[in-house]
Amino acid sequence: MKLRGAISGFGDVAARAHLVGWRTRNNVSIGAIHDPVAERRHEAIRLIKNVRVYDDLELMLDGERLDFVDIASPPALHGAAARMALNAGAHVLVEKPLCLSLADFDELAELARARERVLMCVHNWKYAPAYALAHALVDEGRIGEVRSVSFERLRISPAGTGRAGGTWRSSSASGGGILIDHGWHVFYLMQWLMGGETPQRVSAILTANSDGVEEVARLEMSFGSGRSASATLSWRADQRKTSAFVIADGNLKVGTESVVLTDTKGQRLVLPVHDIADDSYHSSWFSGMAAEFENAIAEGAESALARSNLTEARNALAIIVAARESAKNQGAEAAIAS
Repeated sequence: MKLRGAISGFGDVAARAHLVGWRTRNNVSIGAIHDPVAERRHEAIRLIKNVRVYDDLELMLDGERLDFVDIASPPALHGAAARMALNAGAHVLVEKPLCLSLADFDELAELARARERVLMCVHNWKYAPAYALAHALVDEGRIGEVRSVSFERLRISPAGTGRAGGTWRSSSASGGGILIDHGWHVFYLMQWLMGGETPQRVSAILTANSDGVEEVARLEMSFGSGRSASATLSWRADQRKTSAFVIADGNLKVGTESVVLTDTKGQRLVLPVHDIADDSYHSSWFSGMAAEFENAIAEGAESALARSNLTEARNALAIIVAARESAKNQGAEAAIAS
């Protein structure tokens, strides 16, 4: 039988990426949508044949026999929604961030273990062609052992500006900020490219808007092994840029259209990568994440897939918490909670 799923929060990302991604999974059926905004419920009815829509999450959980819930609401709602879905007996997939505090994270992880349910976060950039290729090249030993990674995420403004529901990124009440929006992706990709190692300390300089929400972030991170990582994130840049640099005996320059490999012998090779055209919401990347979540359900809540995802997510949150603490102290190093 197909897995019976529902989406909580039917904004643009849910409609244009999550729903499209779920439709690539033959063993999944999305039969219910929750959103308090009538316009979004109407959009769900337009897009999904025979869908049942709810303006109240608790009513949906009571009224449906769900195998899983996909939570794509604004970040400040993630923790409570995940808790309700787990208590209702559903597996849960949450858009980044999984939640906003380490205390909530640990409570949710324990609840998932107690209920024997899978709890995972959407780490969809792993399925971006450029980063999937970069990870494969690292795994193959093409550049040697990674010593450092650096990331740039430059934008001229937050995504969704000017669209209904697109303002959460710039709102403290909604759990916004560039550390949550872009930093989260950087932090799990960093761990992935480093073979699962996580930094121990971070120094951060943050620039916030009038609401206290970070719009620019510069971070330097150090590892117990002597490795290092850095990230520059901005919504105030004069250009759009997404790149990473992985340094070992050789190196990788990761862009959006190619990965430039310099191997351990100094030989340089430009490797083009191809993504789906006109897919700014990256539905194909979510398809990969949906498959991973489906496999984790099949393998069980204590599977390696589920455990590794939760570990990455908790570490990403711990980096954000420590970065904010560092910024309060003018960039002094802060320990990252283990």
